[in-house]
Amino acid sequence: MRTRILRKTSTAVALLAIAVVAGGVSGTSPTSAGVAQAAPRSFFGIVPQAVISEEDAEYMRAAHIGSIRLPIGWDSIQPSPRGPWDWSGTDSEIAKAVNQGLNVLPFLAGIPHWAGHRGTRLPIDRPRVRRGWMRFVRGVVERYGPRGRFWREHPPGVTAEDGIRLNRWKPIRAWQIWNEANFFYFAFPVSPARYARLLKISSRAVKAADPRARVILSGLFGEPDQGGRYGMDADVFLERLYRVRGIRRFFDGVALHPYAFHVRDLVRMVENMRAVVVRNHDARKGLYITEMGWGSKHNPNVIAFNQGWRGQARELRGAYRYMLRNRRRLNLRAAYWFTWKDSRYYCNFCDSVGLFRESNRYLAKPAWYALVRIAGGRPRP
Repeated sequence: MRTRILRKTSTAVALLAIAVVAGGVSGTSPTSAGVAQAAPRSFFGIVPQAVISEEDAEYMRAAHIGSIRLPIGWDSIQPSPRGPWDWSGTDSEIAKAVNQGLNVLPFLAGIPHWAGHRGTRLPIDRPRVRRGWMRFVRGVVERYGPRGRFWREHPPGVTAEDGIRLNRWKPIRAWQIWNEANFFYFAFPVSPARYARLLKISSRAVKAADPRARVILSGLFGEPDQGGRYGMDADVFLERLYRVRGIRRFFDGVALHPYAFHVRDLVRMVENMRAVVVRNHDARKGLYITEMGWGSKHNPNVIAFNQGWRGQARELRGAYRYMLRNRRRLNLRAAYWFTWKDSRYYCNFCDSVGLFRESNRYLAKPAWYALVRIAGGRPRP
């Protein structure tokens, strides 16, 4: 995938982005005594691509990371239309996170084979599939929300029959609906109108289980190369979503995945996204960066956001410096780094975008130490 450097934007937004970069990316790195301290711990998040271990969660807590973003797939929870629902994997991951004081932001996605042959086709076309999706969404919230069965089944300090022992409760209050709905790899065809239909039925299901829950839009891939039914820039997708009558009442936050060549490009994407929200008289909506990252391989001509070991740390520092200094103006609630450890198995840049090298040990990169310093934590438990 290639990141575009130039695109059409309003003059005002372009000038603002340049001014923000000049003021928010130059200068000294923020430390725990500076702007990072003004952000809540939950601002700093991680998107692990693999199942986390107890030790992973301990490292995150030591670093002052406050949240992880996890997938909860309909296909994994309900593999059979009539068989029992399988909560075991999700229960275990959530327990490891909350025992270290981490918040969990789930994104709900996936279609079981019995509901559809293509996992990228949003579950909205057939009544049976729509009903199944809504039952799944409501079931997840009823399990992990404030009055959830998971918390009742696992009283703090008691080892339950499944072997899980919680030392605290942290019910989930925010739910993200789908992943990168503007990119064919996760949703095909790409359509703001189709996503609006999914958002409406999902929001109703979430609010039926927890009226005070927050519904977050799909994290939108900043600038896909593909167009038409295969891809749409995040700000364009969001603008067209706002054109759907009454859609604003079905979500509480906007999410972006601003994968970028350099920080300057990330800034432009974030500013454009916020400009759409403001232009649609919805400025109270929070903005979430639910994926961002650069790789430590040095092959930017192949993968635009692979910037080498030093470049990865440099871009991370610049991105967080900008986000922290402009957090209140942007109404920016959280930023999640993708990903925790390198892995060659998940995507074409996943083998270098981690904060640690691929290993059973914790072989930290310069980017890890940069993030720890920004967040005001420690590099190890």
